[in-house]
Amino acid sequence: MSKFRTNILICGGTGCIASDSDKVIKNFNLILKARGYDEEVQVIKTGCFGFCEQGPIVKIEPDNVFYVRVQPKDAAEIVDEHIIKGRKVERLLYEEPRKHEKIEQHKNMLFYKKQLRIALRNCGLINPEDIYEYIAFNGYDALGRSLTKMTPDEVIETIKKSGLRGRGGGGFPTGLKWEYTRKSEGTIKYIICNADEGDPGAFMDRSILEGDPHSVIEAMTIGGYAIGANEGIVYIRAEYPLAIERLTIAINQARDLGLLGKNIFGTDFRFDITLKYGAGAFVCGEETALINSVEGKRGEPSNKPPYPAQEGYWDRPTCVNNVETFANIPSIILKGSDWFSSIGTEKSKGTKVFALAGKVNNVGLVEVPMGTTLREIIYDIGGGIFNNHKFKAVQTGGPSGGVITEEHLDTPIDYEHLIEVGSMMGSGGMIVMDETNCMVNIAKFYLEFTMDESCGRCTPCRVGTKRMHEFLEKITSGKGTMEDLDALKQLSYMIKDGSLCGLGQTAPNPVLSTMKYFWDEYIAHVKDKHCPTGECTHLAKYSIDPDKCVGCTACAKVCPVDCISGEVKRTHVIDQSRCIKCGACFDTCKFSAVIKP
Repeated sequence: MSKFRTNILICGGTGCIASDSDKVIKNFNLILKARGYDEEVQVIKTGCFGFCEQGPIVKIEPDNVFYVRVQPKDAAEIVDEHIIKGRKVERLLYEEPRKHEKIEQHKNMLFYKKQLRIALRNCGLINPEDIYEYIAFNGYDALGRSLTKMTPDEVIETIKKSGLRGRGGGGFPTGLKWEYTRKSEGTIKYIICNADEGDPGAFMDRSILEGDPHSVIEAMTIGGYAIGANEGIVYIRAEYPLAIERLTIAINQARDLGLLGKNIFGTDFRFDITLKYGAGAFVCGEETALINSVEGKRGEPSNKPPYPAQEGYWDRPTCVNNVETFANIPSIILKGSDWFSSIGTEKSKGTKVFALAGKVNNVGLVEVPMGTTLREIIYDIGGGIFNNHKFKAVQTGGPSGGVITEEHLDTPIDYEHLIEVGSMMGSGGMIVMDETNCMVNIAKFYLEFTMDESCGRCTPCRVGTKRMHEFLEKITSGKGTMEDLDALKQLSYMIKDGSLCGLGQTAPNPVLSTMKYFWDEYIAHVKDKHCPTGECTHLAKYSIDPDKCVGCTACAKVCPVDCISGEVKRTHVIDQSRCIKCGACFDTCKFSAVIKP
């Protein structure tokens, strides 16, 4: 039984650390010691709570009180008022934006109400650097059951029956991949965890590794037992220093307790895990490119077949799954395939973690049952569009996906439905856009990313994405023609059909989907030489409404090229010949007098 009467859980994920949560933790410890409560109250650094918009987060247990946006200076007030006097600090409670009421328990917040946390079950709940906390929450029970009560084939059958599909983007049935690898000839086999999360705006895998690294270690060991592998490799991007640190600590702890190494759980099964660092190449999310990189070669895809399950790492049978896929495995083994398959839709079982970002009030990590609609995620969990702007589109699937418009907001989120509306699941990035976003510019942004990330092996991707980007540059600078639009669309289909791997095959998706749903914006850029949102600076034209201008001179003061003239309390004017379209005047004006096209 714990000697502590109260636990103070503080988010130690990358996002909150960037907002000084480490200083918050330090101040709590100093103040508790100064007040003489350090023997009764324990401060625990956890992983990400998911509600990144409101971080740093502090949760008091067993009171179940959830404080948001806590600063280092707030630690003293929470200790003095809540811990010592038993009075909640009202100003630090979360305020529901719609009803403007304070909510103290996270289970009552709209952000959490519709979530079902399986992959994220321990994030924000345990200290990721303490293996005993993981064990206290049924950690390594699934491994013990697999090794002592199940055969490898029974483990594989359980995963197959659960309906778990790969969460890295492809959606291939996990149990089937394990079965193919097990049946492949060879005495030496490998299992690899893809932790090289490359989508812009995606941070699901990083948060799992930072908040619950043992779940991945346990799952990889179970997978190794199932396919007949004695060695596991985590391929993790070097830009994730905190995830690397915690994963390394977890691996060492598991070794110390005999949960990695020889004779695990008293059986003759041996398994160990090593780390390989990636340089952050998006193409290495494709499994053959990843394997080449792990081997020390250039990270570029190989022709299939043979598939990695037949000839992978060093030409041995190899199974590659991503972090989120592995994070589901222990729960499936413990609770059964029927439990997992009862969640979700007919062909997409379980839950999916999304990194909800963009023009939405509640930015953060969201885990929902498959089949939840986009509307529920954006308006219920996400709290609606930021600054009461109008929803325009949501991009799912990152650079490989496409935009989804308002008419499809009630689309159930699963692999099949997203493809039907011209997008895809991807690894789980979800970027929300409002009416201030130019969709042509959005397409150019994603094309620039995929162009830079192309490994260069095949001509359609290497040259084609560059040509597509050149067309988009021409269009957004006001030099495009209708012939360019036709060529852009034709080139998109050629690249989809001719590219070697998924990066090139899906690179045109943002262009094709924005052309399909926002063709009028492309026409405006080409025919009218006008960007309806003003985001494309070459086509923007800022002006001042004489009826709203009060002559405050704020716009003139921030103009970097002094192109705004006018006297105090008199209407100001912008010299269009000198304006560089930076938008500083628009952002500064408090009277909505500066007009953005």
